[in-house]
Amino acid sequence: MYQFIYYLIFVPMLFYGLYFCLTGLYIFKKEKFVIKSHKPKNRIAILIASRNEESVIGKLVDSLLKQKYPKELYDVYVIPNNCTDDTRGKALEAGAKIIDCKIKVSSKGEVLKYTFDYLKDEDYDAYIIFDADNIVHPNFLKRMNDALCDGYEVAQGFRDSKNPGDNWITGGYSLFYWGQNTFFSKARMNMGGSASINGTGFMIKKSVLDEYGFHPTTMTEDIEFTAQCALNGKRIVFVDDAITYDEQPFDFKVSWKQRKRWSIGTYQCLVTYSWKLFKDAVKKKSLPCFDMSLFFLAPVTQVIGVIMTIMLILYHIIGIKLSDIFSFMFAYRYLFFALSYIVSILIAVFVVKYNKKNVKKTLTGIMTFPIFILTWIPINIVCLFTKKIKWEPIKHTRDISIDNITSE
Repeated sequence: MYQFIYYLIFVPMLFYGLYFCLTGLYIFKKEKFVIKSHKPKNRIAILIASRNEESVIGKLVDSLLKQKYPKELYDVYVIPNNCTDDTRGKALEAGAKIIDCKIKVSSKGEVLKYTFDYLKDEDYDAYIIFDADNIVHPNFLKRMNDALCDGYEVAQGFRDSKNPGDNWITGGYSLFYWGQNTFFSKARMNMGGSASINGTGFMIKKSVLDEYGFHPTTMTEDIEFTAQCALNGKRIVFVDDAITYDEQPFDFKVSWKQRKRWSIGTYQCLVTYSWKLFKDAVKKKSLPCFDMSLFFLAPVTQVIGVIMTIMLILYHIIGIKLSDIFSFMFAYRYLFFALSYIVSILIAVFVVKYNKKNVKKTLTGIMTFPIFILTWIPINIVCLFTKKIKWEPIKHTRDISIDNITSE
């Protein structure tokens, strides 16, 4: 009976892991996904939801006004909400337009919904969304225009990092995003699938919102919108040379709060969308729907992994033998953990090299990446029993401009 229960859990977990390992291998496909170059054509509204961002908003606006794209074809809007500092004044000073959010909002998604409604009668072809702590590569708008001209309606750019070398936390975040860019978004482009929206540096064609609207109900509007795109048959294209540099939290307490919000949002999406996605995956033979139905299970699989480890220890203590392989794993557990650590390090090094980053500058993050991943476990366990979390601004400490980045 004990063995049956254990294998009943173990086999689905094994296939879950194998699925993402095998799909990730599509980054090695010889025929790479390509977006062609086109002349500037589309009129774009850039939207930045901002809450107490006076220390960084100017650098973002400055990088946006330095885009290699005709100035008459885009506008930069900052949407201050719940601010207690001079975000509005700093944004105006830098050259942005202001949309004052005049309703009570409790998430970034609600700010975006308000803004989309506010601008619905304006003559724009698409919207691009950034977080206030970003800075943007000069070719970002050009490449998003190329994606629109190629017929894509939703696009995600490459989420890079401002400060990967600050400490083990910023390094862990950076590797996490580089890995997501590589093994999820880029791999899915090569296999004919759909990328995912990951919070910032993404584009939505106005006609998509005119047709389907924007209806955030969770704390993670990005992956929720990814699920909605999958259900509506909208492919999300990954534009890997449209680069956004994102500031990563330096402090573990700040990181914990941010990732708690992400975890709760993922659980909310799991409850709201997973069954719908799975049904459409079967009915319509939709890879994006199947992908996202599994993606939302990620925090659950971590929790199950902890339960399985506890079960293995208890079975060993009370003398229940599961199989030779599990007995070997337990008998040589220190060797097993050491090998797991080494494999994680090798994967981290591969991600850094593949994305042409500096191994030396990210060495702390590489060596501690397995620890960073393990810190997700208590977060996901706590969030199983947390229904809501307050949306709080993140304190920013890195005063970096686009000129600092491009001159490196």
